[in-house]
Amino acid sequence: MTTETAILPGARYTWGGDEFLFVEVSEAMSLPANFKVMSIAGRLSDAGLPGIVDICPANASLLVRFDPDVLPPEQLETAVRDIERDLTSHQERALETRIVEVPVWYEDPFTAEVAQRFREGFHQEPEGSDIDYAAKVNHLKDAAEFIQRHHEQPWLVSMVGFVAGLPFLFQLVDREKQLEVPKYLSPRTDTPKLTVGHGGCFGCIYSVRGAGGYQMFGVAAAPIFDPGQALADFKDFMVFFRPGDIVKFKPVTEAEYNTIQAEISAGTFRYRQAPVTFDLSRALADPEGYNRELMEALNGI
Repeated sequence: MTTETAILPGARYTWGGDEFLFVEVSEAMSLPANFKVMSIAGRLSDAGLPGIVDICPANASLLVRFDPDVLPPEQLETAVRDIERDLTSHQERALETRIVEVPVWYEDPFTAEVAQRFREGFHQEPEGSDIDYAAKVNHLKDAAEFIQRHHEQPWLVSMVGFVAGLPFLFQLVDREKQLEVPKYLSPRTDTPKLTVGHGGCFGCIYSVRGAGGYQMFGVAAAPIFDPGQALADFKDFMVFFRPGDIVKFKPVTEAEYNTIQAEISAGTFRYRQAPVTFDLSRALADPEGYNRELMEALNGI
């Protein structure tokens, strides 16, 4: 991440029909770009402008839907440009967020079964597993080393979307240490619910069962999308993750996975999570040291 400290140029503003303003902060995803997107989105939301219908932050851009009969387009653009200008002047580099521990059963039988159905013609190396392939392309010794690299450092939720509740995850490490894995040669028509996947430099958790092209490493043990809002973690909203959340994966065994399933059935499962202040400057200056400090916030839970 230390290579991404250059000052970002001004955002590019374009319109989508009569109801959408698109703000492109950068052409490429980076931690500073995503941080700027979340800062603009947060300030715009706090401004409470009448006529704003929705604010959708993404990896390096945000989309604002508005009612032009209530909020004139030029007034909205002026407001967003003022926010961007103020951010540049005051160098806002801290975000109040939370760190969440996500239990994962790596090399589980569910994703393994699906992977075997989609090998020939779909995968780069049909004879192996997705984790074996991921270890190879990242020049790691074996699957165990890849799994360790996957869970030992935290990830930032850079955006939520594609399907309801799906988080895109960006690992908080120096760029040269980021795990990168190509997507399947051809997308699958099936991916198990809660699959922990990876494509390019992004991780994700598939919130529902469906099509997908990311490499599959395991399954998260607890839901991240709960339309019925049965669990306490979903009392405010059916989608668990929010942009800016920090995720720490925790490997679990089959027995631990089954215990969590029983807690979910009983309605007693709660995610381990703690509030944190994410400081961009410190994250860029010393990723590993700062990550240890972030993860220590979970120790007292």
